[in-house]
This record gives sequence, structure tokens and C-alpha cells, in this order.
Amino acid sequence: MSIIELGEIRDEPASSPAVRTPRAVGRPLRSAAVLLLALVLLAGATPPPERTMSAVPASPASTAYLAPDTVLVFDPPTPDQDRYLTAYAQPAPGDAGLRPRWRAPLPGQGDYLGVRVERGLVLAMGVEAGDGVFETTAFDAVTGQQRWRHPGTPVPIADGGLLLTDVRQSATDGMSRLDPETGRVLWSVSLLSPTGPSFHLTDGRIDRFVLVQPTGEVQVHDAITGRLLHSLDTLPGDRKAVQRVQVAGDLLVVIPADDGPVVGYGLAGLEPRWTAQVSLVSFVAGCGDLLCASLQDGSLRVLDPATGVVRWSGPVEELLVDVRGDRLLMGGPGHQYVARDAATGRTRTELGDWDLVPALRPDDPLVGLRRGDDGRMVVAELDLAADRARILDALPDVAGSCQASLPVLLCQRLDGSATLWRLRR
Repeated sequence: MSIIELGEIRDEPASSPAVRTPRAVGRPLRSAAVLLLALVLLAGATPPPERTMSAVPASPASTAYLAPDTVLVFDPPTPDQDRYLTAYAQPAPGDAGLRPRWRAPLPGQGDYLGVRVERGLVLAMGVEAGDGVFETTAFDAVTGQQRWRHPGTPVPIADGGLLLTDVRQSATDGMSRLDPETGRVLWSVSLLSPTGPSFHLTDGRIDRFVLVQPTGEVQVHDAITGRLLHSLDTLPGDRKAVQRVQVAGDLLVVIPADDGPVVGYGLAGLEPRWTAQVSLVSFVAGCGDLLCASLQDGSLRVLDPATGVVRWSGPVEELLVDVRGDRLLMGGPGHQYVARDAATGRTRTELGDWDLVPALRPDDPLVGLRRGDDGRMVVAELDLAADRARILDALPDVAGSCQASLPVLLCQRLDGSATLWRLRR
């Protein structure tokens, strides 16, 4: 069922006095002005866009996920009944609710923890009951036909293929390239490190991946062919040390598990570039033109990627949440968010108290929720470029557990059901 919620009813404008029709001859400019004024008044009288809501036809025990143009619903696990994955087409403005596309049986009896749509496939990811193996099952996005099922987590790569990372800590661990159509394994690379791989992207697509082996050898591989491009021994004196590697731009950053320094290498040839006296680093990420190192105590150190010199430090009570261009979204106590300038750390704006909503795509707008005084759920776009939180709507009867890809929002209602909202923007 699709429900249209209209905007507020406004007072009708007062009637204008009759205007004597001017003579067209000799007054073309005045006639054009009158016509333009009429068009402006008509445009101003256009009602605001409607907010629509469509109930997801599933039990409250089901799990719904937002996908491009689709809502995907997993049946709840039951010991003696078959389970299904159902795909519904999102309604266009004016359509009468969600329309079923296909329904496919789910293999196994495990818990499904997430789903993605890639390369014309719906990739359902979960843990199989009994052995606890994390698996991915691929369904055709158009028909729902099951294509393949493999252990591991999928990521798309630059040429249209898929990489599957299997980190079971067994002899079968590895990085594999799959043919998305058939699931056939094209090549595999051994993966013995429990820290998993790190990826390099060009134009938003993975073209290289990096592994660190227990011996301390760092390996850079081509993501399309699996070929080893470069390797480096980073533990010549201590084979028992544990370390992680992360890729940030054209840098490979080696992070020790203890309080040792962080070392930056050029990814292209693994040549050492700098050593930074920053300890207990949780992760690193590109921050505009700089490098952000988030520490285990929650504080932030922002480094010059060319030298490793610390440019500025953030307060301990703030966590790095997201990076958008030259702006950092920082989260403080009580879900208070602040936008900071990446180059200087200067506060751009205090955005207020929000619960962030998981976005469908990495470049989707940041969406925050908070409960209004009247009980409705206030929805806002946290626009870091404009240094503001822009209120989009206030939705009734929403409990939370939302997913967003504006102007679409998928939320759980107070009765446990799921509803798709198309917001006024």
C-alpha cells in the first residue's frame, strides 16, 4: 500500500482587483511584463512535492535492506521451514506501493548479515549455521536465479570482476578472483594473515590489493591478474612482531601492534618515505590532502603525507567518523557532531546531536536522525560542504533502524514493520 502525505494547507491568496486589458499595439514590453508576472505567480502556487510512504509486505521478524531501485527482504530463520529472499521494486512517485520482482529460496540455515548489489548480482552475505563459515550467495538481480555460492566476502574490482576474501585461518584462506556470471575461480592467492587485505582504488575502483604475511613480508598484487607486483620484508629482526598495513592514496602505511612508530612507504615501489612518532594507531585514512591517523584512545593525529610530520591533533573526546573532500565529520560525546577543516582542524560548524544513518553508497549524502519534541523522527542532511545540518522532514511513527539513499529512506516503524519513505527535498 502506498500512502501520500500532503503538505500543510495554506490560506488562499486574496482576490486581485480586475485589471483592464491593455491595448497590445504600442505596449509590447508591458504585455511581456504582465505575462512574466503571471508565470511567476503560477509557479509560486505550485504545491510542494509530496512525501510518500510504502509499507514493506513482510513480517516484523524479517530483515529488509535498501538497494538501488530495490528493497530486499530476508525471511527470518526457522528450524523447519524454507526461507526466501524477496526483491521488491521501489515505487516511482505516484505508484501504488512496492511491487514484487522475484522470490528465491535461501540455501542453508545461517544468519544473513548483509546484502549488496554488484555486477548485476544480488550478493547475500552471512554465516552458515554449524560451521560458522562466512559465505556469499549470488542471485541474478533481474530473475533471482541463484548463480553461485562461495566462502568469503566479495569486493568489485576495476575491470568488472569480483574478488572474494576468505579469512577462515585455514589452509584454504586466500584472495580469489571470480567470474561474476558463473562463480568460477580464475585465480587464488594465499592469505595467511588474520588482518586481511587492504585495497588501492583508482577512480573509485580497486586495482591493487596488499597483503602482509606472518613473516613480515608485505605484498602488493594486481587485483585483475593476481600477479605479485612488489614485496618488502618489514620485519628483518623480529619475526614474532604483529603489524597491519593500510593503503591511503599512493601510500602504504605499516602500523605496528605495539607503541612503535608508523612507517610510510610509496605504494608504487615500496620505497620508505618517512617514519612518524605516532603510536597506538587504530587506522589511517586520507583526509583531503593530508593523512588522518586515528589512535586507540579515540584522538586524531593529522599528518603530512609527504613527510609524516604531525600538522594538528584533535581532542581525545572526538572520533573521526567520515571524510568528505576537505571536511572531516567528527563525533563527540552524546552523538554531537562537528565539521572540521581537514587542513587546519578549525571548527567549521557544530552540527548538533544526531544518529547517523547507514548510507547505500559511499558518496551518498550524510543523513542524521533525532527524536523531535512531538515524537516524530526528524531527518536532516549533514552537509559538510555547506557547513550546515539541513532539515528534510519529520516522520511520524518511526522507531529507527533506518537506511538512506536520499530522497529514499527505509525505516522500522513502532509496530516493527518496515516502511519505505520518499521524502520531500
